Amino acid sequence: QVRLVESGGGWVQTGGSLRLSCVASGRSFSSDTVAWFRQAPGKEREFVSVLSGNFERPYYTDSVRGRFTMSTNNDQSAVHLQMNGLKPEDTAVYYCATRPPIWSTPSYYTRPEAYDYWGQGTQVTVSS
Repeated sequence: QVRLVESGGGWVQTGGSLRLSCVASGRSFSSDTVAWFRQAPGKEREFVSVLSGNFERPYYTDSVRGRFTMSTNNDQSAVHLQMNGLKPEDTAVYYCATRPPIWSTPSYYTRPEAYDYWGQGTQVTVSS
């Protein structure tokens, strides 16, 4: 059974930083495509970033590019999302998701339906 667990969420003021982590049991990140999504109250789940063997570096949505950095640890047992320069509009529940590797265009990986496994999410709140 695959289980993803996110951690690292919390409350920060505008301009602050948080580092989210996602750990998997029952599955390895070494070959999977792994993504972060977020969902604010009353809004649809939104793509944030993805790490895939298809890309040389992580792919980010425009609103976080330059502020967020996605990475894995050395043994690829966890993925992280370093979030700097946080804004109130970043407030949301953040989810990690994973799927087996597949060759596709970047837009494919921005769709929630592309992913097979999801964590329960971690709340990020940014106050103005």
